[in-house]
Amino acid sequence: MFRNCLILLFFILPLNVSAIEVENLYSAKVAVDSQSVGDRNQALKNALRAILVKVGGKKIEHPGITQAIKNYNKYVTQYQYIRQDNRTLLNVSFDEAKINRLFKENDLAIWGRLRPQVMVWLIEEEGFERKIISATSSSLLPNTIHDFSQLRGLPLVMPIMDLTDLTALTVSDLWGRFSQPVAQASARYMAEAVVVIRVSNSSLLTVDDAAIECPLCQQHKLAVDWSLMTDAQSEHAQVFSEQYLGDDVNELLVNALSDITDIIYQQYALSTTNSNEFEIDVANISSLAELIAVSEFLSELSAVQSVQLVSVKGTNRRFKLSLIGSQQALFASLKLSAQLNRYIDPLAEREGSDQVPVFYWGKK
Repeated sequence: MFRNCLILLFFILPLNVSAIEVENLYSAKVAVDSQSVGDRNQALKNALRAILVKVGGKKIEHPGITQAIKNYNKYVTQYQYIRQDNRTLLNVSFDEAKINRLFKENDLAIWGRLRPQVMVWLIEEEGFERKIISATSSSLLPNTIHDFSQLRGLPLVMPIMDLTDLTALTVSDLWGRFSQPVAQASARYMAEAVVVIRVSNSSLLTVDDAAIECPLCQQHKLAVDWSLMTDAQSEHAQVFSEQYLGDDVNELLVNALSDITDIIYQQYALSTTNSNEFEIDVANISSLAELIAVSEFLSELSAVQSVQLVSVKGTNRRFKLSLIGSQQALFASLKLSAQLNRYIDPLAEREGSDQVPVFYWGKK
């Protein structure tokens, strides 16, 4: 899976949760060699493939998807040629309802517009020099990260490396895999997950054990490993990978980001095969305008198929939700929102109560 360069990954959870509503989820820009009919049709197929990955969260091997790509014109709503970075691109928009229906008819999971923001720290080592790569760095790697973000529909943010970042975090903190300073420096970016990526062409190529066990290691220019952390406050929650060696940093960076996306996707993707009804209470609704706002908010969640108001008591409103997928997927979506805050009664938790979950609209 990891083939080409040294990459170190952390996941630090939880931090302050932030979500981004992904725009242009059902449109894609793809390169096209010319404006001939043949090249255009191939570009339209490629654009549909990109959309299916973005909406589905991962590459899908399924007969229904294969057939849809053959019938690509059925899903296209409009397209236009554009020039960008001295390249000709075809900007294609697809029918959202038809794409979603395709997934549902084939019992395939979908990913909604509301997606977690991921913080990416990238550090490079060349010889004796180590440097943190910012969003505005002259390095080409931020472009790789940006392109991946657009392709997969996963919001990725890189540090700006201003005085605040430089004061909060050092190169040694990142290279040493120190979770607490990384978490503290990342807090201002309000990310759901934090990834630290380490790239090396020197020190990690000279590990004694690797040299003994891998006589071909010296043929490669880059070394790779990664670490996953699920608790920023615990030094014992860190899981290390084995070392990987190779030559192409961009290829491995894309592979690493793909793995990250797959992990996040498993938490937030929605199964289209498991519809059920679920009730929640929303407190702190004191006006008709707020009631309408809450109803619209719930209706727009990707996990929710329909919303029905079933009872009113003071400022509390009870809603019956028809879900697409599981309650876990619903709670994962709600966790990303700052508009509804869940209240958990510790006593009810201890007693194992099955009471209707309570959320507060706006700030408590």
